[in-house]
Amino acid sequence: MADKKLRIMETVLRDAHQSLAATRMRTEDMLPILEKMDKVGYHSVECWGGATFDACLRFLNEDPWDRLRKLRKGMPNTKLQMLLRGQNLLGYRHYADDVVEYFVQRSIANGIDIIRIFDALNDLRNLETSVRAAKKEGGDVQIAFSYTLGDGYTLDYWTQLAKDIESLGADSICIKDMSGILMPQAAAELIPALKSAVKIPIQLHSHCTSGVAMMTYMKAIEAGCDIVDTAISPWAMGTSQPATEVICKVYEGTEFDPGLDQDLLAEIADYFRPIQERFVKSGQIDPKVMGVDIKTLRYQVPGGMLSNLVSQLKDQNASDKFYEVLREVPKVRMDLGQPPLVTPSSQIVGTQAVLNVLMGERYKVMSEETKAILRGEYGRTMKPFDPEVQKKALGDEKPITVRPADLLEPELDKLREEIKAYTIQEEDVLSYALFPKVATDFFKKRDAERNGLDPSLIDTKNKAYPV
Repeated sequence: MADKKLRIMETVLRDAHQSLAATRMRTEDMLPILEKMDKVGYHSVECWGGATFDACLRFLNEDPWDRLRKLRKGMPNTKLQMLLRGQNLLGYRHYADDVVEYFVQRSIANGIDIIRIFDALNDLRNLETSVRAAKKEGGDVQIAFSYTLGDGYTLDYWTQLAKDIESLGADSICIKDMSGILMPQAAAELIPALKSAVKIPIQLHSHCTSGVAMMTYMKAIEAGCDIVDTAISPWAMGTSQPATEVICKVYEGTEFDPGLDQDLLAEIADYFRPIQERFVKSGQIDPKVMGVDIKTLRYQVPGGMLSNLVSQLKDQNASDKFYEVLREVPKVRMDLGQPPLVTPSSQIVGTQAVLNVLMGERYKVMSEETKAILRGEYGRTMKPFDPEVQKKALGDEKPITVRPADLLEPELDKLREEIKAYTIQEEDVLSYALFPKVATDFFKKRDAERNGLDPSLIDTKNKAYPV
């Protein structure tokens, strides 16, 4: 009989505070509790990647590589996990293969055990380089697919995608339900279908935004899901994950019992509670993110995308057009090949829907990002583009049909040359590659601190940047 013991990935050091507090938890908030976290018995702790890299450099004046090394030292017995956006790495464009390969190599060298890799369009071509690089370095590769709804996203689609993911070399598969729209009954059907299609473990990642994630987790676990993502209770629920202690308690004494040390979990919760309260008091956690946003289910639109739509319409004095825009969103999504609504496709679809409504004519004005999707710069969508919309965007220009990164020249040597004046560790070139201006500002402040100067006095605005 197969082992049904549930495994737990703890998200408090990455996605939990990214979801609730815009990734503002500092390394110094994490270090004192690492020794206890290391003893709990987690399958893994997600602690890096996603928005942590950008937030460290941009807002916290911290070196993300230094954070990773400190987390590795503090949790020597626990697998450390990160989130990587395939060819986008942790930035906002596709990077050349040499940059992707080097980034993966340094991530594993600095302490990452498991790399969760995904692509917003579920175009597996955009994952090939990062998967190959991680396997070469002996990393554990988890490929995530972006879960979404639509007439083409059938059980057959997901099972075939899972088979393709396994063939690509994944050690496990993650169902990435970024919007909290996977319903309990759908999970009860999806998990067995995936388990029958592949031999590798299945992990579930969701958010409590819509209020259903805890029920979905229970159905998924009882249907054979191997691993779930949870957050220690002070940083759980709302737009974060279900609470670690609750899931463990629900299955205590059953065949699914994760076997985590409940006393240690209570101590970890006690440690993180005042930190969470400090974020609430300072306004860095908005009370809205702790509740349930049922509109996520009603319109099948992620909570963050809804907020963006409200903001865009308010800026244009057109708040009365909100529901008209919501009705336009699925039409635009269909025209653009019905992509999952996750960064960056959610922003692109939402912005174009706003433009279509405000202009009074569909696609009278097209954003550059909409044109880029229709050009094939982001990759291949599940369905073909609307030919008339694509023709309007491209004219006689031929769309890209190859893997987008095949069109990129190697860039690592050029980047090294540009940033050599500030480099004190080999990872600096990667920080610069992802966020040129932000990283350069950080390096200048770091140099000031190393020379005994006050980094707040460094003028980063009026100096030339090597970009």
